[in-house]
Amino acid sequence: MKKKFLSVLLVATMAVSMLTGCGSSTDSGSAANGAEYTELYASEVATMNYLVTSTYNDMIIPANTIDTLVETDSNGALVPALATEWSQEGLVWTFKLREGVKWVDHTGKEVAEVTAQDFVDAMKYQLTPEYEAANAQNLFGVIANAEEYYKGLAGTVEEDGKTYSPIDFSEVGVKAVDNYTLQYTLATEVPYFLSSLVYVVYMPAYGPLLEQTGASFATSKETMYYCGGYYLSEFEPQQKHVMVKNDLNWDADNVFITKITQTYNAEAETLAPEMVKRGEVDYADISSDILDDWLAGADTASLVSKERPATDYSYFYCFNFMPTFAEEYEPENWKLAVNNENFRQAMMAALNRTNPTAISEPNTPDVFIMNTITPTGFTTNADGVDFTSLDAFKDIMSANSFDEAAAASYKEAAMTELTAAGATFPIKVLMKYNPTTTNWDKECAVVEQQMEGVLGTDFIDIIVEAGPSESFLTEVRRSGDYAFMKCGWGADYADPETWTDPFYQEEGSEGYKYAFLRTAIDENTASAATVQEYFDLVDTAKAITSNADKNARYEAFAAAESYLIDHALAIPYGISISAYIATKLDVYEGQYASCGSIPNFRFKGQHLQDHFISLEEYEANSKK
Repeated sequence: MKKKFLSVLLVATMAVSMLTGCGSSTDSGSAANGAEYTELYASEVATMNYLVTSTYNDMIIPANTIDTLVETDSNGALVPALATEWSQEGLVWTFKLREGVKWVDHTGKEVAEVTAQDFVDAMKYQLTPEYEAANAQNLFGVIANAEEYYKGLAGTVEEDGKTYSPIDFSEVGVKAVDNYTLQYTLATEVPYFLSSLVYVVYMPAYGPLLEQTGASFATSKETMYYCGGYYLSEFEPQQKHVMVKNDLNWDADNVFITKITQTYNAEAETLAPEMVKRGEVDYADISSDILDDWLAGADTASLVSKERPATDYSYFYCFNFMPTFAEEYEPENWKLAVNNENFRQAMMAALNRTNPTAISEPNTPDVFIMNTITPTGFTTNADGVDFTSLDAFKDIMSANSFDEAAAASYKEAAMTELTAAGATFPIKVLMKYNPTTTNWDKECAVVEQQMEGVLGTDFIDIIVEAGPSESFLTEVRRSGDYAFMKCGWGADYADPETWTDPFYQEEGSEGYKYAFLRTAIDENTASAATVQEYFDLVDTAKAITSNADKNARYEAFAAAESYLIDHALAIPYGISISAYIATKLDVYEGQYASCGSIPNFRFKGQHLQDHFISLEEYEANSKK
């Protein structure tokens, strides 16, 4: 796909110097307007309903067919889109909408005008519990009364006895003042609010269609309408997706590719490179097992390029505190182990992140290893100091967590404590991977061999297993069907709070269903106090909302993240590596965002070149 996020998000950032050379791709042969872009895809979307999904793979089509209030340019700066201007007074943000924007159907036929009410109706849909919107909690504590409305409908009763009673939706902080004036009232001051508007939770939807379709909204090309640069003209699951330029789009002059055809093939990783050679597709991942041959080949070296570096994504290993996997993998024994800090510390000290990283980037793998969850370069405090350079991270940033001697010491302590607690050895460690994700299987094999080599098979038995190729996140991570697994998170807004989302869970909530840390508190396990302290630190940071206190807010979030890492509740892994690809797109030409990711998925603004971008052109384009 255009963005490597489509491969279950094993994308990443690379800062290696490549060959220098000729000018930008747009100077050296862009195809004429009317060009059609073709590619293969191996992982089918679970839904196109952007109002309920939190999976990036499901957001690719909506990103290209639904516009947002603001968008980003190629440098990441926020610019007007469906909103032409905005203002803030206290907790109230007012947006003036662009007039004459149209909704169209799957044939490109005009249906209605986009109005402020479409944003109101979309939010109401997300806050209706029966639709199970995975991102509804993004609105909690941000939009006034969003949480109260949702939990009131759900009849939520908190553990402290608090009951949420139903309230009228008119009390929620979203309002259509008139057709072209939209207001959001915040629950509190939110420093990152404007940057969050590029994300799916603030996308509009045509109210009458939502009412007509209900839970079946956006399950087919006919059950959604489009206001973006493209409309979906064909959608045959596990066959083909076709997006066609929306000539009625307000910014159609900046949509240069007129048709995007995505054809399903479970063997896309293997087939696409060969089809690139034959000129049959415009994109392919160049996996590590063929990269050297391609770079050395007279007919392929000039076809190899890279993805644009990204600072909006982070990878880390999660320990699952709520195992639901089969009895053969001994979930109760795993519970004892994962709640023992010395066990987690042993696992962290035994993980040499260089080895699996080298599978995707063999030249300089250590460049991409990261000692924090938040990527360096993501954001700075009020004084311009990078978040990862704050004092709380001083010790974490100064040393690699891989330490064989420390691993042995932690192992000895863990075995003593776990034996006393009734655990049996070796601890079975179920580690799953998505078989459609390039190189993930190879990474798991390396991690298994390396960690068992350090800790010994008398202590752990890492069991590598392929998960389903479809709905992997739902079936594996979100359901707790793993013990230890590499996970990823992309920033939803430009603030360090976003990096707490995979781990933080409010009382009574499963959060984003990563590690299920709150299970330790609910079951009063050995790590309950540690998890509670982390949650308390996050709560303290989240309570600092004034822009005037930005430094204090960042320091508080740094304290929370360093605590998470110090107690091995998660293991930082690395930043995104710019994958090697073959593409006819200049990856520096399109929209770019360091949060939200939706702009990064868009084809708008990009020209289809009449040749594949070389590494020389890639480097030249990066310096424009």
